[in-house]
Amino acid sequence: MSTSSTLPAGTAPIKPEFILANAPRAVPDDDAAEGSTSHVNGRSADQNPQEDGQTDSRGGRKKWSKEERKNKRGANKGRRFQKVRDDLELCWRVAVGKTCEFGAECRNSHDVKAYLASKPRDLRFPPLSALSNEPPFVKQADEDATMGDAENPSVDFSTTCPVFERTGECKHGLRCRYLGGHVKRKEDGELELVVDEEKKAQKVVAETELNFVQGDTLKQIRSKKFPHPIANAYLKELQEAQKADNAPKAAAPVVAAAEASAEVSEPAPEAPPADPAPQPAPIPAIASEDVSQVDTPDVPLRPAEKKRLLWKGKTYLAPLTTVGNLPFRRLCVDYGADITCGEMGLANSFLGASKEEYSLIRRHPSEPTFGIQMAGSKPQLLVPAAEILGQACEGNLDFVDLNCGCPIDLVYKTGSGSALLDAAGKLGKIVVGMNKALGGTPVTVKLRTGVKDGKNNAHKIMPRLATEWGAAALTLHGRTRQQRYSKLADWDYIKTCVEAVRAREEEDGLEPVPIFGGGDAFSSQDYWEKVNHSGVDGVMVARGALIKPWIFTEIKEHREWDISSRERLELVRKYAEYGLNHFGSDTAGVNTTRRYLCEALSFQYRYVPIGLLETLPGRLNDRPPAFRGRDDLETLLASGDSRDWVKISEMFLGPAPETWNFTPKHKSNAYGTEESQG
Repeated sequence: MSTSSTLPAGTAPIKPEFILANAPRAVPDDDAAEGSTSHVNGRSADQNPQEDGQTDSRGGRKKWSKEERKNKRGANKGRRFQKVRDDLELCWRVAVGKTCEFGAECRNSHDVKAYLASKPRDLRFPPLSALSNEPPFVKQADEDATMGDAENPSVDFSTTCPVFERTGECKHGLRCRYLGGHVKRKEDGELELVVDEEKKAQKVVAETELNFVQGDTLKQIRSKKFPHPIANAYLKELQEAQKADNAPKAAAPVVAAAEASAEVSEPAPEAPPADPAPQPAPIPAIASEDVSQVDTPDVPLRPAEKKRLLWKGKTYLAPLTTVGNLPFRRLCVDYGADITCGEMGLANSFLGASKEEYSLIRRHPSEPTFGIQMAGSKPQLLVPAAEILGQACEGNLDFVDLNCGCPIDLVYKTGSGSALLDAAGKLGKIVVGMNKALGGTPVTVKLRTGVKDGKNNAHKIMPRLATEWGAAALTLHGRTRQQRYSKLADWDYIKTCVEAVRAREEEDGLEPVPIFGGGDAFSSQDYWEKVNHSGVDGVMVARGALIKPWIFTEIKEHREWDISSRERLELVRKYAEYGLNHFGSDTAGVNTTRRYLCEALSFQYRYVPIGLLETLPGRLNDRPPAFRGRDDLETLLASGDSRDWVKISEMFLGPAPETWNFTPKHKSNAYGTEESQG
């Protein structure tokens, strides 16, 4: 008997021989995860842990008592992740062989011998040949055979440094946790850093990250001295237009007062009563669902010099807060992603020169088409931020995406994200202004079907974005803000919106802009059925890529890939390697990489191998019962226990420090807490 006939609807149809328990596993709450953190400081996006309450038995909210607030304080709320550092911190200048200009006043140590004596033993990054689908899964070299000498017991001269192997040098020098891979012992017993000049010269273009904004530029932006003349001129135009609109209303009382004064000084002869003053024509009543369409008709066509985006048939990785970092995007590019976009950044934070925000715009040279996504509430923020980013990333930016779809309260309540769907006039001014500020760099827009269920308005906004306001591409997530992930994406409505845009483009004689849909694509079959049904040029992939980054290979090759457990472990190794190259190979970088690797595994464990399914393809929202894999490694990779995710990270990044903890976005079995240990 098949599992599909005995288990509840919505249960993944796993073959009976792999099922451990019939009850479906708990469903990860993607709504809660999407709104759980700010990408900058880890604060809760939807609540203040000191002021908000907790859910009561009726689903409402109740205030915490004073004692409850006290107990909650400092208990890893808001997913705050502190950096793990060395016990004795060596000055980075000394670590790379330079002279520190601060000398004895430097806050970090300059004593190399003391640092090396206190430094933990070197880690080992395993080669591909060490991976297996049988325990222990990653075979480590014999420690006794690779011990350092008495002078430098922490150095393992047999290890390899992933950063050095890829770039020819290691920017962390003596602070690297894989130090033995790029030092040699001199005759006097001291350690000397090694640089592979040939490899460095070969890899400089292929491995150097782009869009680094230097400190002096950030200082100019912070002090409001960074020029953005185009934005200033445009905002002045808007201000003058606003004054002109308000002028008649303001002048009327002044004129009346002047006339009254004249009548007092020089009485005029009586005259027949004048006709009543003409009244402005009444504004026609507008249905509540059409209020968003009220605006001023003064927006021009997009400039002819704008670069057209030829995206039809290309694969597009969605911008993903927290998990859509540079190492993850590199991984997806390796598996076939053509278009990538950085994590959503806030225009206000870009204008405030936030280092964290500017770190979101870094691009790896392997990303063939790369854009930046911004959120903001008004032209005064978004237009100058766009001009600054255009200058700071000149030549390394293919598009800027305006977020009109973010549903989380922290963004929505400021008038940003999906709130712009109910402010079409303001949205038009923003897109026109960003187009002017960015010169030849195209502006794209990502939006949802609407704000509230039953009140979709994307079919009215999208044609105007494409034909009046100059959007170079559009992406429509097939859910309202209110729905979040509670219902399947509405691909019939996406089709309606595509047809509305194409009809308007044909009417105006304009070239079609790329339109991507979004929602629930989880297999090659899913993807191409959605494209053929709706008429979109492609599907922006989000959760599907988080759960199985190889989905882009499936899409391009029109097949479902029964990926093996060892191939998946290779993917984990590659992510760790990319993380060390991006975040660093020192103690802080290793554990930042560990944090984001565990974030990635908190999605990837949800993949049900298609070799275990009775029917294909797998579906994104199916709930699997507890199951075992075809081998021990496949079973481990399917574990929803975050302690197992940390265990997997330790295969590549060494033991997790005692002071390190991990709270996944979905809050399940947080590592490093009493609850997870008992």
